[in-house]
Amino acid sequence: MTELPRPHQSPTTGPEPVPVPVPRVGPRRGTGVGVVLLPMAGLLVALGVWWLLTSVLEVIHPAVLPPPGAVLSAFTAAPARFLEHTGDTTVETVVGFVLSSVCGVLIGLSLAASRVLERMFTPLLVAVNAVPKIALGPLLVGALGWGQKPVLTMVFLLCFFPIVLSTATGLTSTPADLAELVRSLDASRWQAFRKVRLPAALPQIFVGLKVAMPLAAIGAVIGEFQAGEAGLGYLIVQAGGVGDTATAWAAIILIGLMSILLYFALVVLERFALPWVRDTTWRG
Repeated sequence: MTELPRPHQSPTTGPEPVPVPVPRVGPRRGTGVGVVLLPMAGLLVALGVWWLLTSVLEVIHPAVLPPPGAVLSAFTAAPARFLEHTGDTTVETVVGFVLSSVCGVLIGLSLAASRVLERMFTPLLVAVNAVPKIALGPLLVGALGWGQKPVLTMVFLLCFFPIVLSTATGLTSTPADLAELVRSLDASRWQAFRKVRLPAALPQIFVGLKVAMPLAAIGAVIGEFQAGEAGLGYLIVQAGGVGDTATAWAAIILIGLMSILLYFALVVLERFALPWVRDTTWRG
């Protein structure tokens, strides 16, 4: 029978402790290529499936989903037109997102600061969030007219609730050890908020912002369906009305690309604003 090796034993201190591997904390290295190549591979797979279903197997009628070549031809036929409408939708999405972010954070701060306000207005916020926003489109047109005002209002209504919820949750879930440290140092409420509560809540707030960003794009398109005079949603309605599905799908793809770029711009902002998060968390 083979005897297992024994740990080195000192006559005075006993056996030496066996080192235990500790998972490395912080961002993994060597993943820069994967960050670019893996999304490109996923995009190629999606395009391949699309081409297979529409051009080879022909299981989907072109009136519903044209082949990729037809959509590309529709874009190249009038790229300036598509880019102009994309710019309009991008501006409406960003402006509405910024307005909802400011108001959402302020509302979340108020709910986190007062238990009375939280109990008074949380049911109302949930009810407003539960209302189908598309049903409000005709009312917004009647109240605000045509143009950007009802579109921005639709963006605000669609994406402010996740920001409110994440802000209130982050500010009311400060780690217990940090709260005890603040009390032991006899810090004022403002010092505790500025030095501990807000920095601890920022990762949660950014989660709400990242959830709200795609919703802002959806809100802009819904608003353009109802009351827009320009934008990709307006272009989809115009193209669908004359049966030009290739143009409509080109606009839909541009909406998706715009949302991806805005989302990852927010991710980059988070990494610059919260550098300690990646250095103090384990991502496996």
